[in-house]
Amino acid sequence: MPVGQVWGVATEEDVWPEIYSQLVIYLELILKWNARINLTAIRIPEEIVRHHFGESLFVGTHIGACGTLLDFGSGAGFPGVPIQLLRPDVRVTLAESHGKKAAFLQEVVRSLNLPTEVWAGRVETMAAERRFDVVALRAVDVMDRAVGEAGLRADGRVLIVGTARHSVYPGLAENFHMDEPVPLPESNDGVLWIGHRC
Repeated sequence: MPVGQVWGVATEEDVWPEIYSQLVIYLELILKWNARINLTAIRIPEEIVRHHFGESLFVGTHIGACGTLLDFGSGAGFPGVPIQLLRPDVRVTLAESHGKKAAFLQEVVRSLNLPTEVWAGRVETMAAERRFDVVALRAVDVMDRAVGEAGLRADGRVLIVGTARHSVYPGLAENFHMDEPVPLPESNDGVLWIGHRC
């Protein structure tokens, strides 16, 4: 079965060998750095691929027409790095305020020769006029507050990897229309919420 079908990701099959080779390098970096700093609680390579890479690539297939994307609270680079690999036409910014994680992201960008920007600070400290076509959030601290800030930065859509149980995001209520949640492949209750600016 082609790699893209394993993750439920439809794209041109001729791009997968390059994406796959870059994901291998990315995985090696995660495993190396995870021994020194806590990038992810998941330590088993196959689970990192299935859970982190798979969900991130799935999100990448739902961003639609997009020139700029902000990965809010990127952590180890999810979902922003896999999205950048899947969609090299998008200008991706990885925002991460934790210094060591931001240093890791800089190393990933350098090692994979990506055009990706790393914003080593809180999103709130960006200039007020900095806005993005899409803002994506996955496993960030204080999700409700982060979603509110994300709504201020998103000109088009906000994509939230969350659960079906958490369906109300007060920070988006007035300015965004939420689609029905899209179930994440191979997840019990994980969903992708997509909010469109009204």
